[in-house]
Amino acid sequence: MPFRTRLALPVACYVVLLVSALQTLVVPVVADIRADLGVSTSAVSWVVTANLLAAAVLTPMLGRLGDLHGRRTVMLGVLIAVLAGSVLAATTSDLTLLLVGRVAQAASFGLFPLAIGALREALPPHRLTGAMALVSGMLSVGAGFGLVVTGLLMRPGGDYHRLFWLAAALTAIGLAGVWLLPARPGAATGTLDWAGAGLLGLGLVLLLLPLAEGNGWGWGSARVLGLLAAAAVVLGLFVLFERRVTHPLVSTRMLGLRPIVVANAAGLFFGFSMFAVFLAVSTLVQTPPAVAGYGFGASVLATSLIYLLPGTAGGVLTAPLGGRLVARFGAKATLVIAAVLAGAGFGWLAVLHAATWEVIVGAFAVNTAVTFGYAALPALLIAHVEPSETGIANSVNSIARSVGMSLGTAFVVTMMTRNPVPGPVPLPREVQFTTVFGTGAVLALAAAATVAWLLPRARRPRLTAAEVEADEVLGAAGLDVPAGR
Repeated sequence: MPFRTRLALPVACYVVLLVSALQTLVVPVVADIRADLGVSTSAVSWVVTANLLAAAVLTPMLGRLGDLHGRRTVMLGVLIAVLAGSVLAATTSDLTLLLVGRVAQAASFGLFPLAIGALREALPPHRLTGAMALVSGMLSVGAGFGLVVTGLLMRPGGDYHRLFWLAAALTAIGLAGVWLLPARPGAATGTLDWAGAGLLGLGLVLLLLPLAEGNGWGWGSARVLGLLAAAAVVLGLFVLFERRVTHPLVSTRMLGLRPIVVANAAGLFFGFSMFAVFLAVSTLVQTPPAVAGYGFGASVLATSLIYLLPGTAGGVLTAPLGGRLVARFGAKATLVIAAVLAGAGFGWLAVLHAATWEVIVGAFAVNTAVTFGYAALPALLIAHVEPSETGIANSVNSIARSVGMSLGTAFVVTMMTRNPVPGPVPLPREVQFTTVFGTGAVLALAAAATVAWLLPRARRPRLTAAEVEADEVLGAAGLDVPAGR
């Protein structure tokens, strides 16, 4: 095998690790960014929300560009954009420019499907299953790596700008690695749906802006209600427009199918859960108990290493377990198990969050549930669509998960800024955390009931656990599963 082809696996592992690391680097330092920039909690939340929102639009676009122009070429373009965004974020103390940098970094979300596609082109079939399982596991490793590095760089006196310089350095390494991969032409013909991307992006902004700012503007204000109505109109126009496009950004033909609707609702919930628990736990444990009467006064280092790392690092073990649950019990049962586990974790945190071990256990349960859910969703879609439609179905589900992450961020920020504890620094009351965790538990039980009640029992193919895991990775990346499956 040529040297450049042998590089496909290590380079794919690295860029996927980079994707998840860039997601978690800023989560524990949102409070530091707010203090440095002198902005409100709702305003600084857009450092996370803008990144997730841009990812929802960019990911299917980048996957389509990879099909048209070759995956190596598009990966190079993505990494250049991420590098530029990281340098901009590292050199600015202006919120607007920081948001521009975070939007550029959002292009990194497209690296996962592009890397899996490049791997599928480079490796022989007998090596592909194990290679994709390894690359998929890098999502959990990268998340844990991001949290550890954030904690180490943000020790007392640390400047959050260091994180963006680190992101720039890591991206430059990835750029060099991708440059060494062999160039292959695009495998598809057609055009990119730029108009559909614009409508989708506008509709999501109109939806998420009032959710993020509703607490300050007033939930019954004309601005909030007007923006929500405008979002409904624009997203409706997007659906109508996509039905008339030869190569749509998002296929709408399947959106009315009950299994697809349920799978996308579940994806929305698990995306919500992932960022809701990240942000709520980070805020809870960093709250000074002497002022608020609860919390741990934890540093960013302690938040990252003690409270958040166990749940994300545990994904290295729980992700393969999710694949085996699917192989043994089916995607529907695994999804129900995941939702029930998320409900248990959120319920635990709502009642028990006064001791360090209690918070760790609750966060670990929710993160494990998200891992199981993400393992089950591609397999669930594969069971209910034709092999030629799996890429389209998983692209839609990817958008649902990204929107869920944005909604989780907006919801937590809204709750954290209501009725603050009086004092020089506005702090949320303990009941607001209880409300966040309680809401998560209710939504989890609703998700479990919805999946159990509305999903039909699909015929499960006789596949090995390794084959199931391979299909999940292909599906999650928005790629077609072999017809023989």
